[in-house]
Amino acid sequence: MAPPADLPQGHPDNIERPELLPDPSLSRAEMESLQRELAATATFADDHGIDPAVVAIDEPADLTDGLPDARQETLPGTHPNTGDPDAPVVVGIDQAFLTPDDGEDRAVSAAVAIRDGVVIEYASAITPLSIPYIPGLLAFREGEPILAALDALDAEPDLLVCDGSGRIHFREAGIATHVGVLLDVPSVGVAKSLLCGVPDESTDERPAGWRTPIRADGSVETAGSAGDAPVIGHAFQSRQYPNSRRVNPLYVSPGHRVSPATTVELVEALCAGYKLPEPTRIADAYADAVKRDAVRA
Repeated sequence: MAPPADLPQGHPDNIERPELLPDPSLSRAEMESLQRELAATATFADDHGIDPAVVAIDEPADLTDGLPDARQETLPGTHPNTGDPDAPVVVGIDQAFLTPDDGEDRAVSAAVAIRDGVVIEYASAITPLSIPYIPGLLAFREGEPILAALDALDAEPDLLVCDGSGRIHFREAGIATHVGVLLDVPSVGVAKSLLCGVPDESTDERPAGWRTPIRADGSVETAGSAGDAPVIGHAFQSRQYPNSRRVNPLYVSPGHRVSPATTVELVEALCAGYKLPEPTRIADAYADAVKRDAVRA
């Protein structure tokens, strides 16, 4: 049975840098300036103590008949598997969208907390969209609903997994970086397409488990000189069909307090046979469920 779709508004109480909140009323130049400040604040090195093996998910959730139940504690007559209570909490974040046909442009943001491979909590928020999609400025369009969904979450995240880029960004400040810095929580971005940067090798038709570094190029304002471009993420082939190799890779990058190398190890550990890591795969399904409920309301 799908969890209820509570739709709270607001920002988390633990915003570390409120002056860096994504304000959609800013001019484009002001938004880009804020992103440069954000990138200067972000840490693209490991500062988390999370072993990828500890958060690894071996069995994918069966979403055929709906979302898995959230299991926060063991009660008589309930499922006994609530996971290791001392394991890190990984929160997946994804979004769906309501159109003017549904009343107005709104973002549906979904957060799913997973501990030791078990879903322990769902939270969501629906927030009006203030600006259109502009490549590189996603956080100013979708940051408010993401923060509102995280504010509704009782669980304290140890790692955020965002549907979108982190350091693979024109100013090294994608949505995973923006949210991670605001909350000072380790975060990674998982994108389905490459926003900027150049892979060391061709990404075509690669086997599952393959990865190659993505280096900053001229479109990244902080790119180094030729031959010294920093690694800002990886192309990672999370799964593949054995005979056709038609699945495209993911583009994974650190958001905050995680290195590029550890980012790809974490994402690999969180994938359980599907292309997307389990936290965002379940969050995607949850966002769609919340959207359906909103349309029917």
